Amino acid sequence: MTVTAPAPWERLEGKIQPWHLDRLAVVYVRQSTPQQVIDHAESTRLQYGLTQRAVDLGWAPSRVLVIDEDLGHSASGLVDRPGFQRLVSEVGLDHVGLVLGVEMSRLARSGREWHQLLELCALAGALLADPDGVYDPAGHNDRLLLGLKGTISEAELHLIKQRMWNGRIGKARRGELAMPLPVGYLRLPDGQVIKDPDEQVQAVVHLVFDLFDELALINGVLRFLVHHSIQIGIRAREGPEKGQLVWRRPSRIMIQNMLRHPAYAGIYVYGRSRTDPRRRIPGRPFTGRVRKPRENWYVYLPGVLPAYIGMDRHERNLARIEANRARSLSMGALRDGPALLVGLIHCGRCGTRMAVHYQRGRGGKLWPKYECGRLKSDYGGELCQQLAGACLDRYVTGLLLAAMAPAALEISLAAAERAQHRREAVDRIWRQRLERADYAVDRSRRQYQLAEPENRLVVRELERSWEQALTERQQLGEEYDRFTATRPRLLTADEREQIRALAQDLPAVWRAPTTTDTDRKQLMRHLIEKVTVTVIGDSERVTVQITWAGGHQTDGEVARPVARLDQLSYFPQLATRARELSEAGQPSTAIAAVLNAEGLRPPKRVEEFSATGVRELLRQIGCGSGQHRRRLPEPELGPHEWWLNDLARHTRIPRVTLYGWIKRGWITGRQLDEPQRPWIVQADPEEVERLHRLHQQSHGRRSQQAWLDHQRTAILHHNEGDEGDDGKTQL
Repeated sequence: MTVTAPAPWERLEGKIQPWHLDRLAVVYVRQSTPQQVIDHAESTRLQYGLTQRAVDLGWAPSRVLVIDEDLGHSASGLVDRPGFQRLVSEVGLDHVGLVLGVEMSRLARSGREWHQLLELCALAGALLADPDGVYDPAGHNDRLLLGLKGTISEAELHLIKQRMWNGRIGKARRGELAMPLPVGYLRLPDGQVIKDPDEQVQAVVHLVFDLFDELALINGVLRFLVHHSIQIGIRAREGPEKGQLVWRRPSRIMIQNMLRHPAYAGIYVYGRSRTDPRRRIPGRPFTGRVRKPRENWYVYLPGVLPAYIGMDRHERNLARIEANRARSLSMGALRDGPALLVGLIHCGRCGTRMAVHYQRGRGGKLWPKYECGRLKSDYGGELCQQLAGACLDRYVTGLLLAAMAPAALEISLAAAERAQHRREAVDRIWRQRLERADYAVDRSRRQYQLAEPENRLVVRELERSWEQALTERQQLGEEYDRFTATRPRLLTADEREQIRALAQDLPAVWRAPTTTDTDRKQLMRHLIEKVTVTVIGDSERVTVQITWAGGHQTDGEVARPVARLDQLSYFPQLATRARELSEAGQPSTAIAAVLNAEGLRPPKRVEEFSATGVRELLRQIGCGSGQHRRRLPEPELGPHEWWLNDLARHTRIPRVTLYGWIKRGWITGRQLDEPQRPWIVQADPEEVERLHRLHQQSHGRRSQQAWLDHQRTAILHHNEGDEGDDGKTQL
């Protein structure tokens, strides 16, 4: 007697109800690609087996629906969606009585989706089934079993991913894992990586690195390539042109990736980036990547790939790119503006890098100002130090040109050689483009000649292709002729002589209109590593220490413009000498000539004293100008009243500053009706102290504080005017 164990679906015990059979039976199958359908027919056979299983359980064949998730099609034309989301959104679980799959846990991609599916099936009364049996998500025992299966499947998926990852990282550590190659490389069918056999592709790659060595700016390299109509050859990675060479216009990100990629130095790397799910953009699968520091890369194998540059050169490029970033610890990229020491100047008091600010003067000219405000901006402290940039730039420029003078001949030879090398490289790329165009014409001609003349449908198309290739070759030849007319391949004798003459007169080259501020800054950074400045007290004296490339240092001192005469370190000597000349009856013009001859300079940006400056000096030191004007008797001053000039001398605040505060209403004053209309200012000791504090504050804080004081005074006056007879404020 033969005993056959009953199948799991034969012990249903009433799980399948008649109303289940009135609904749909959904067969869920997962196929990743159409190629898997051809190569792995087992999944297709399982699909038919599950369909027959649903029929055996009592469903009519017309009520069995097959969903193939990843292929994006089904018997009802459903679109591709993950697992149960398609069942809910497209079919609706209220219309489903049974869901069949090879494994129940494969109906969802994570534990969260799996348990959400169980909840939805329990609410809708739908059953789940696999080759092991039929499960009712609303039943306790079946629900417990389904939850255990989901947990085990999720752990199994983790182990599978871990094994795949170990195999991948092991292959990468041997340098055998095929990774996407950058521009200029090609992978052979046997997996070997070589330089792109196309000479033009290699020439453009070498030109990019040579230009960055010279210009040190990614934007500079990009502008050169665009200006000379140079394109970059790329091997297409996908699409109908996969593996073919296509020419694309250069972009900033393309050049940046070339300069940063270690493959050009012959280094095989893996794990330079990771994927951050929070930065993923829906519909863009390659987004969300975050660069990792080099110490966190998984694989770093030098000397594995064919190199375009050396490792030392690659490290210099990375350091240059990092230094071009606008950060407090780096010099930053070269930008527009007349300040020449941006990124090089450091504060001698606190050691931080000083920033540059520009003030627009007469005629729109920009005046640079170097400022150390780190303590003020970060911690709310006082401004460390500041000085006008023009005087410092002139001083450093003079030392730079003097240091370069002995090497004028070497500079001229190097400049001529570099210009010659660049022209030859560009001309070589142009000739390679012409050679490629000639090949395209010849290929079109041979295709046309090999076609049968009677087959006019083909011959007409080949004839159009040949004509198009001829037209493109002619246009390219005309462009090359125009290019060589303006920039010949070889330097002429006159051009070489001009370069030699300019190198012998470096100051003229430096001041030439064709020399841009960016060129001057670039030369500064090649020869100077650091400039440290320290303002002595609040005076005009500034000590300067220049650290040249190689470590040699030069110490010196410059004079900066200051706002007040009393800031000058030689102010006592200046005041004494001006008083002596004035008492001797010298006019303002003669006093100015004597002061200038003796080397005494005014505090502002002007180089010499003028008659107006001398009169201002004499007024501040309380001395007549030697050309006394007849003045009316001065009126008597009231309590705590000052003449404007006397208050300026007493508080050491410039007269023009006090006058501006009067106009803004920050100081109480009145003007007399005399011909010269002098000002009388009301200022008690407390007001004098307030003026001192106001002058020490920054410009923005000064305006805010003065406005608050003015508003407070206005409110007090308003309240005094609203008091009634009983002395109480009227509400």
